[in-house]
Amino acid sequence: MTDDEARFAYLAEGNAKQARKRVAVDLLIRDEAGRILLVNPTYKDNWDLPGGMVESNEPPRAAGVRELAEELGLTVTAGRVLVLDWVGPHGPWDDQLVFIFDGGTLSPARVKSIEVRDPEISEFRFVELGEAKNLLRPDMAQRLVRACNALTTGITDYSE
Repeated sequence: MTDDEARFAYLAEGNAKQARKRVAVDLLIRDEAGRILLVNPTYKDNWDLPGGMVESNEPPRAAGVRELAEELGLTVTAGRVLVLDWVGPHGPWDDQLVFIFDGGTLSPARVKSIEVRDPEISEFRFVELGEAKNLLRPDMAQRLVRACNALTTGITDYSE
């Protein structure tokens, strides 16, 4: 075995033992009135921000853009990270990282072009922050408030 092969084998063994994190991505998208885009997933009890789970070896930003296109036929450029959370193990789930990216503001024409394209989503709507907090799970509502604050301050919010 050459030195390069031995080094590669050593690194591969380390990679196999290191943690693999689940990663979720959401996008904070607004209309020109400042209302927030929410989706109503068919597999959850509460509304949610648009987004989803990152696939193996997929960059989080690309996953958010992909999920939005698949679910609502909407193409956006995911901007800066507003929120990054580490969520500990819960129920049957291992820990995960949750990103919220700035999905920007849509013109009225782009809002009209949105259509549900995935059976995982039953409907969507744009709502004020107060209504969004009532429709979302409490932990997601708290993340949304932090994301809105990050839009204003320019500072990414990280939490564990």
